Amino acid sequence: MLVRRFTIVCLLLSLFGMLFAILVAEAGRPARSGDQANSCRFDCLNHFRP
Repeated sequence: MLVRRFTIVCLLLSLFGMLFAILVAEAGRPARSGDQANSCRFDCLNHFRP
């Protein structure tokens, strides 16, 4: 019984650790040029509307 709980806790912690590592890696990555071009295009369209 104790081994089963320990296994479940270890699996949950490893899953949380992997998700946290993905978030940290995405936050440290610079934005792609395609993302910036699309946001600028839509921002410019809103800016030049009368």
